[in-house]
Amino acid sequence: MSEGFGPQKVFEIFGMPITNTVTVTWLIMAIVISVSYFATRNLKKKASGAQVITELVVSSINNLTEQTMGEKLKAFSPYIGTLLIFIGISNISGLFGVRPPTADVNTTLSLAIVTFFMIHFFGIKYNGLKYLKGFAEPFVLLLPLNIMGELATPISLGFRLFGNIVGGMIIINLLYGALANFTPEFIGIPLLQAGIPVVFHIYFDLFAGVLQSFIFAMLTMVFISIAVD
Repeated sequence: MSEGFGPQKVFEIFGMPITNTVTVTWLIMAIVISVSYFATRNLKKKASGAQVITELVVSSINNLTEQTMGEKLKAFSPYIGTLLIFIGISNISGLFGVRPPTADVNTTLSLAIVTFFMIHFFGIKYNGLKYLKGFAEPFVLLLPLNIMGELATPISLGFRLFGNIVGGMIIINLLYGALANFTPEFIGIPLLQAGIPVVFHIYFDLFAGVLQSFIFAMLTMVFISIAVD
């Protein structure tokens, strides 16, 4: 059992506390960058080995983005792919005994705020001042409500992901704590703790983790598409 469910300080750099959220995020970044580098450093016209998998992943993300956002917005594929991969790996990292970065509201809100600025930046880029005029429709008295509704987008987007991940983590931790009170041991291995939580890990860490990364990416594509159109 961990002490609380919030991020814990691991070490300090120049007096600045570095939490396990930051360290796991750095580790995930290092893994993604390394895999991306080694998977693309020796590309050939005739794909084989790791290149086949790399091209499959890239083409799948491109197709998903094009089908959801349309041909003219296919250039968003790198951003959507980054969201899917980073959030997906973050969500399932609990399977390896670390605290998922997405169980920290700072991470999920940061991702949601980036999406929020992209929504309105590209809304203005593609539609000009006509996009801003839309906030005063159908009549100008609704302007404050429309602005509040837009400000709620990153909050709902960030807290949806955070709530699902931290909720699963809390349930699993409580399960381990409950089983510890009446778990028989076999050669030093707590049988119930080693067996029963596996099903919950598969659902909360693997299935829900992948699903939530897909939902976040899909909502991002939908919001940007609506703003651009």
